Amino acid sequence: MKRYSLLALLCLGAAAISPMRAADPPEIAYDSVPNPLKLPPDLHFGEVSGIAVNSKKHVFVFNRGTTVGPAYGASAAQLLEFGPDGKFIREIGKNLYAWSFAHDVRVDKDDNVWVVDKGTDMIIRFNPEGRVTMVFGRKKEASDEEAEPWKHPRPPLPPVNGQFRQPTDVAWDNQGNIFISDGYINSRVAKFDKNGDWVKSWGEPGDKPGQLNTPHGIANDAQGNIYVADRGNNRIQVFDPDGKVLRILTVDVTAPAGSQPWMGNPTTATKGTQTPGAPWTVCITPGPTQYLYTSDSYPGRIYKMTLDGKLLGMLGKAGRGPKQFGWIHEIACPSENELWVGELLNWRVQHLMLHPVKQATGN
Repeated sequence: MKRYSLLALLCLGAAAISPMRAADPPEIAYDSVPNPLKLPPDLHFGEVSGIAVNSKKHVFVFNRGTTVGPAYGASAAQLLEFGPDGKFIREIGKNLYAWSFAHDVRVDKDDNVWVVDKGTDMIIRFNPEGRVTMVFGRKKEASDEEAEPWKHPRPPLPPVNGQFRQPTDVAWDNQGNIFISDGYINSRVAKFDKNGDWVKSWGEPGDKPGQLNTPHGIANDAQGNIYVADRGNNRIQVFDPDGKVLRILTVDVTAPAGSQPWMGNPTTATKGTQTPGAPWTVCITPGPTQYLYTSDSYPGRIYKMTLDGKLLGMLGKAGRGPKQFGWIHEIACPSENELWVGELLNWRVQHLMLHPVKQATGN
């Protein structure tokens, strides 16, 4: 009996001195600007899958609105442009051959607008005037008897150079090389030079360093390093432009007590798309000091990080009201304290203004 008590005390002592999980970062105070974009009376957002801002502060929204066709074969992609004051300017690429199922939109340093369509496996570059200037990928031909949605076999099919299977996002390095996250099936990054010529690809399905599980977003920093939101593996992998793993970032958080997802029951899973910290998005701010913003679907928060992975703060939760989120699918971050977010489930855009954190001064 005494021996059992001593063993129990030893166990309790070990538990008491075992490493504790770091406390969650502070909440960032913020406001959501009411009605930031003004749509014409006869135009409505569907699922907002992409959002971007150019150098003139024009806002581009890639959404699954104005669908045409049967429910399970609809063309669900539409690119809209708004001015700095939120007024609607135009629809770009109306009835474009590449439109099928909108995923992401980005703007490069020259204000070209790039869109990634998951349904057609195509990536399109528009110039600032709204004309197509570069095309990547090719959708399945309507006349092909095998023209059907991609399947997800296990083990996966090997990737094919130049072909995409449900791509997700696009980024660039300092030499203008183009990086496409390819995406739901191939789980790799494809690299092209600035002229659109194929260079290489890296990544394969898996959870080891350099392997990927649904690379859902991709972004670049000022040094040209490439950040991939490796959503299925609950991490962001950072690569050099040649595909060498530089570091792996994780958002080590838990869902607050009582957290509710936008739909369904709270999850107890520790890995995968619907778990805390699983990165759906990745956005890197401009400026001499860059920050990384990412978001999860449950508990539905946005996280602010340094580029080396330090978690600085977080904001928001899942829901349908202002300052709540329904599956943020893309973030635009034109500055450290200004974010635009596109939500799939709430069919909307929110313009967020973060309150700067005052730094303590003194000796």
